[in-house]
Amino acid sequence: MCLIIVAYKVHPEYPLLIAANRDESYQRPTRQAEFWDNEPSILAGQDLEKGGSWLGMNKFGSVAAVTNYRSGEKLKLSNTSRGLLV
Repeated sequence: MCLIIVAYKVHPEYPLLIAANRDESYQRPTRQAEFWDNEPSILAGQDLEKGGSWLGMNKFGSVAAVTNYRSGEKLKLSNTSRGLLV
């Protein structure tokens, strides 16, 4: 199960904490959270096969995250990753 966790004003030094996990497609290589070479304003982990991320932010203050949703229907595979939304 994918999770996105937000903690607000629970730590004296860090007023906002955000965490997310990536729990699917383990065989796909990833890169740890760092500023991207091709987009230096983005700080995020990266799916090295499809190019997206599951959690990221930019130097302008925007934060984005995605999680999965399973409805029980057969998955429709696409060449486009929802991680590109981030």
